Amino acid sequence: MSLQNRLTEKFGIEHPIVLAPMDYVSDWRLASAVAEAGGLGLIGGGYGDESWLHDQFARVTTDAVGCGFITWSMAQQPQLLEKSIGYRPAAIFLSFGDPAPHAPAIRAAGIPLICQVHDLEHARRAVAVGANVIAAQGGEAGGHGTGTRSTFTLVPEIADFLAREAPDVMLLAAGGIGDGRGLAAALALGADGALVGTRFWAAEEAALPRAAQHRALRASGDDTIRQSAFDIVREKPWPSRYTGRVLHNDFIRRWHGDESGLRDVLPEKQEQFRAAVNAEDYDVANLIVGEVVGQIDRVDTVASIIDDMVDTAGAILGRASHNLAAIGS
Repeated sequence: MSLQNRLTEKFGIEHPIVLAPMDYVSDWRLASAVAEAGGLGLIGGGYGDESWLHDQFARVTTDAVGCGFITWSMAQQPQLLEKSIGYRPAAIFLSFGDPAPHAPAIRAAGIPLICQVHDLEHARRAVAVGANVIAAQGGEAGGHGTGTRSTFTLVPEIADFLAREAPDVMLLAAGGIGDGRGLAAALALGADGALVGTRFWAAEEAALPRAAQHRALRASGDDTIRQSAFDIVREKPWPSRYTGRVLHNDFIRRWHGDESGLRDVLPEKQEQFRAAVNAEDYDVANLIVGEVVGQIDRVDTVASIIDDMVDTAGAILGRASHNLAAIGS
């Protein structure tokens, strides 16, 4: 069963699967691998390291690669958007802030704009500024978000809103999608495709230590938690409405709920944190994963992940179509 639709047609890809632009983890190698396997790859531009981003685009091996940014951070670097547009990415993905200041330049350049949203109000704003695609992120997702809505309810509500108000705007489901069951569910809920993070985080091509992946694969979804302690120790000035889902560890057990105490001893704990990152000590260092980590039991290549995801989703949707046809007859 083909999963091709208007999203695949828009981006010239084979499968309605998009790599989440995970900061640094989604580098040129991972993004290119997703694109070469038939999806849309997004480099994790994150907070906006200009020299790193230049190096990433210089190494990209295929056209179906775009880039994502933390919007409030990019707003502090006005030159970054112009330089990013100059790379002619397949899409620019904006998250965690008002896209309005950046949308006109992206649209004028003819580059598709993807806006990540966390509720219906955010979706309305994205439509108003001219987003081509909306990524509706549920609280199950790894990394930052508001954590106020679940994917299973947020996606169909936004799908209904778009059908009424902006039928040309496409929709990605994000949060908790790690296999073909999740992809089939996303499409059944009204999305045009899936934004996948944690499953590709556990890919061979992902830019992180293998020890980090193996530590996370021993965990269940219950072992993740939304928190802000890691933002404090990394001195990332996130707006208070956003928390980050990570794997629970000793550092979080000590400082989650005692953020003021952490600030009181910040230099000491920053030194401890940096040492842990270098030593790959994940009792202290952070692992940014979503609840779907509990469904992942091995590190695979991107190609095998996408093949399995598409085959399983196609079989599920094919059975559903067959059963509905049988009932109708």
